Amino acid sequence: MSAIEVRGLTKIFDDLVAVDSVDMTVEPGEIVGFVGANGAGKTTYLRMLAGITQASAGEITLAGHRMTADSADARGALAFVADTPSLFESLTVYEHMLFVSELYGVDDAEPRIDQLLTEFELSDKRHATASALSRGMRQKVMICCAFVHDPEVLLLDEPLTGLDPLGRRRMCEAIEARARAGAAVIVSSHQLDFVERLSTRFAIIHKGRIRAQGSREEVRAGLGSLEEVFLAATGEDARAPDGEAADR
Repeated sequence: MSAIEVRGLTKIFDDLVAVDSVDMTVEPGEIVGFVGANGAGKTTYLRMLAGITQASAGEITLAGHRMTADSADARGALAFVADTPSLFESLTVYEHMLFVSELYGVDDAEPRIDQLLTEFELSDKRHATASALSRGMRQKVMICCAFVHDPEVLLLDEPLTGLDPLGRRRMCEAIEARARAGAAVIVSSHQLDFVERLSTRFAIIHKGRIRAQGSREEVRAGLGSLEEVFLAATGEDARAPDGEAADR
């Protein structure tokens, strides 16, 4: 059974079709790099998968649970990290993680919190309030909160924002570790080198539709780098007409 199954997912805002009949499956252990230009529909798509934005049409199944019929179970199986950290300014790092643990009914919260604080080098900030944290540290806290209940589905929207080079490396290692443990991951980022290094499969969205997708090997056997495929699929590369890469 696929961890993520999406069929005909569509979102219409007034007369704008933000996401247009998207199909996608992601298996346990896969990392799908989801790329597109600004306004292509990436964030809207991820927010629909997370149950934050209601779809206009289509079906979403996460870890065997329909987002409509079994929304509570579907949401319990996922973690969504937005591109902008949203924290309670007066709560400490530890209090954030404990709060999320209690929401998800995590039994062994303390050792998980300790492990994550060590993994993301936040142990010395355990009792710091969110108001005292840098942009990068706030992002790390959001990731720690997302990981604390060991989700089966990870939806990450620009997870590297605000992180320094060491933080970006740690983030890649953390995402890869969760995939090896069986999580299905969709990661959206404008940093194509990061997506190409991390992902086992790619999907390129342009004007709300998937224009190209395939494994890392298929991409390299086709036009070459992910950047070249992206430019061809979005019509920005004169060497290939719009949509040609989708057949590769």
